[in-house]
Amino acid sequence: MSDLVKKNASELVSLLQSREISSVELTTEFLNRINATNGVVNSYLHVNDETALLAAATVDGSRAAGKPLHPLAGLPIAVKDNLTTTDAPTTSGSKILEGWVPPYDATVVSKLRAAGMPILGKTNLDEFAMGSSTEFSAFGPSRNPWALDRIPGGSGGGSSSAVAGYLAPIALGSDTGGSIRFPASVTGTVGIKPTYGAVSRYGLIALASSLDQVGPVSRNVLDAALLQDVIAGHDPHDSTSLPESLGSMAEAAKKLDVKGMRIGVIKELTGAGFQTGVSERFNQSLQLLADAGAEIVEVSCPSFEYAIAAYYLILPAEASSNLAKFDSVRFGMRVAPEGNPTIERVMAATREAGFGPEVKRRIILGTYALSSGYYDAYYGSAQKVRTLIQRDFAAAFEKADVLVSPTAPTTAFKLGEKVEDPLAMYLNDIATIPANLAGIPGISIPNGVASEDGLPVGIQFLAPAREDARLYHVGAALEAMQDSAWGYNMMSQAPDLHDLIAKGGF
Repeated sequence: MSDLVKKNASELVSLLQSREISSVELTTEFLNRINATNGVVNSYLHVNDETALLAAATVDGSRAAGKPLHPLAGLPIAVKDNLTTTDAPTTSGSKILEGWVPPYDATVVSKLRAAGMPILGKTNLDEFAMGSSTEFSAFGPSRNPWALDRIPGGSGGGSSSAVAGYLAPIALGSDTGGSIRFPASVTGTVGIKPTYGAVSRYGLIALASSLDQVGPVSRNVLDAALLQDVIAGHDPHDSTSLPESLGSMAEAAKKLDVKGMRIGVIKELTGAGFQTGVSERFNQSLQLLADAGAEIVEVSCPSFEYAIAAYYLILPAEASSNLAKFDSVRFGMRVAPEGNPTIERVMAATREAGFGPEVKRRIILGTYALSSGYYDAYYGSAQKVRTLIQRDFAAAFEKADVLVSPTAPTTAFKLGEKVEDPLAMYLNDIATIPANLAGIPGISIPNGVASEDGLPVGIQFLAPAREDARLYHVGAALEAMQDSAWGYNMMSQAPDLHDLIAKGGF
């Protein structure tokens, strides 16, 4: 494996700016890595060989001519396949959109292109981002580069496995209930859910419009900060876009002093139900923060007990509405049943053939929750719980600057282990869902490996809305403390992907 693909994005940016390497050279190295390993790990659904190299060559030409460039110009990136792209198919992991090439770019994609970042390809995901393991992709699951028989998280397992497996230096994901942060936890990467509205959702194929948020996936906190600075900002195409700037996240990631910072441990997201190794690592990191002068306090958010139940009423309800557009008429797959079919029969046949089991399950649940006579009892009650969760967060942030919990209750489980048990799958997001219901930002950073199985563990920080900078501050500080105390970089502990492939047995 080339040493180039193992470098962090910020290191690669320095090499590009000093012209020690070219963007074409760097992009070629990642494309070679993808071509050699993606057949097994399945991080990408589509690889942009030609267009990525063309974009890289354009940056190299501009740099050679002395033209002004964006600081990240020439750095390749992977993009989750629910973000629209005009030069590559956008399937959202569904057969119903197989082969569909959108007529416009998502705003975040336009910003990547404007910055001169070659797009390596589109990454795998659970169909329409519905899932926690990437096993519900219509095009097969992605695999965890730490253990190929394990899930890489979901819905954004393609982006997390691409970054963890050195198939991309950095990536974009989307987070509706933890779809960036949970994959980050189980693959030893960094994942950010920005404040709702801080990053445009225009061109993101909607799952649940009040919950979805685009964010970075990276190998360290600074890299994620650099990417959020590229993609954030007001967008007139998105009515929920925040009008103001939240400042430079990269500058926040350089502040490593946490002395006097109040860090609130969420009582309801620790203890029983969390794997022993997850809890051990969590407590070790709390001690590092305390030793550095942070004040560790306990906070209680009692309404979190109902977060999963509320989420799995709100999300399906919004999903059933958003997915109504896939009707066989306007775009995507069309299946015509035998005989003289009516539009209703064509629509039913198309949705039956095009949607997978998890999508159908959530559409049925959401339509029921919104139906006459049940709206107030289900959807309306879930929205009331959402308000209670927001109030719990407000009270907690009066006692603490940031809140902390394990990102996920366990390390990565085996492929197939929970696919037939939806409730067990849903419980993976117990710690991440509340942030989406409240619209606040969250970050997951690597927290070592669990003692039982040697697989990655994540730690999550949450901050008040619009205070994303706090997450980059505390995340980068803890990252530096871990490197110093534990004597290793997280990714250096990962097994070599080529060796795992050669061994087989997955």
